[in-house]
Amino acid sequence: MKSSVRALRRRSLLGAVAGALAAPAIGSAQGVYPSRPIRYINPYPAGGPTDTLSRLFCAKMTELTGQQWIVENRGGSGGNVGMDVLAKSDPDGYTLGLGGIAAHAISPTLYAKLPFNPRTDFTFVSTIWWLPNLLAVNLDVPAKSVGELIELCKKNPGKYTFGSAGSGTTLHLSGELFKLLAKVDIVHVPYRGSAPATQDLLAGQISMMFDNIPGTLTQSRAGKVRPLGVTSAKRTEVAPEIPAIAETLPGMDMISWTTLTGPAKLPPNVVERLSELSKKALASEDIKAKFADLATTAWWNTPVDTLAYRDSEEARLAPIIRASGARVD
Repeated sequence: MKSSVRALRRRSLLGAVAGALAAPAIGSAQGVYPSRPIRYINPYPAGGPTDTLSRLFCAKMTELTGQQWIVENRGGSGGNVGMDVLAKSDPDGYTLGLGGIAAHAISPTLYAKLPFNPRTDFTFVSTIWWLPNLLAVNLDVPAKSVGELIELCKKNPGKYTFGSAGSGTTLHLSGELFKLLAKVDIVHVPYRGSAPATQDLLAGQISMMFDNIPGTLTQSRAGKVRPLGVTSAKRTEVAPEIPAIAETLPGMDMISWTTLTGPAKLPPNVVERLSELSKKALASEDIKAKFADLATTAWWNTPVDTLAYRDSEEARLAPIIRASGARVD
C-alpha cells in the first residue's frame, strides 16, 4: 500500500514538474510577435523610389522575422489616402506602413482638413531612411555654383524658373526655402510628378529643378544637367562630390525622411520588438549598400526620438509652407 502511494506521489510530482516546464514554452509560443504575415502600406504608387526602398526594407524584415511583410500600395492625395487606411487599422501590429515628412510634417499645415490627425492617430516606431534633394540646372544656365546662381537670379528677378513634382512637396519647399534664404525671385513651376519636370529640365523649358537625389543624380553624372548642390545640411555620403547648398547658403536644410509607422495605441511590447528589428535591419550591410545604390541613407531612431523629430519638423516647416502660399482646402 505504502509503495503504491509513493508511486502515485512520484507520478504526480513528475507530472507537476513537466507541466511547470511546459507552461512557459506554450506561453512563449503564444506571445511570439509576429506570428503571421504583416501588411505594410506604402501610401505611394508602385514603381517609384519609395516603393523600391520599401520592398528592400520589407524583404529584410521578412528575413529577420520569418513572417512575410507584404507591401500594399495605396497611393493618392500626396500619401494621405494610404495614411488614412493605416490610421483606421487595428492596433495589433499586423498593419504597419510608411510614414514620413509628407504626411506627418507637411500635411498638417498644407491641408485645411485631413481625414486623420497626423499627430495623434499614429504610433511612430523608427525612422527608416533619409535622402536629400538635388538642385540641378539645365546646361544653358551659365551658373557653375550655388553662389553664381544666386547672383544670376538677383540680377534677373523673375526670369528664372524652378520645377518641382508638385506644390507642397519637399521639392517645392526646397525651392521656397532657397528663395527665402537667398532673397531671390524665382518662379515655381509645379508638375504632376518628377518625370515630366525632368523632361522639361533636359529640354531647357525650366531653368532648374529640385528633385529627390535618386531621380536626378544619374542625369547629372551623365552630363545632361549640371548639379549645383544637395539640400541636406551637409554633403551626403552617396554623392560626396556635390557640395551642400548650406556651404554657401547657411540654413538650407531640407531632406525627405520616412518612418515605420503604425496606428495609434500599438502595444508597447510590439513597438519595442519592431524597434529592435528595424534597428537590426537598417544596420545590416546589405541594406545599407542597397540603399546607397539608390542614393539613400539607412537611418534608425528610437520611437521616442522619431516622434520628437516629427514634432520638430512640423514646427520648422510650417512657416516655409505658409510663405510659399501652398494650401489645399
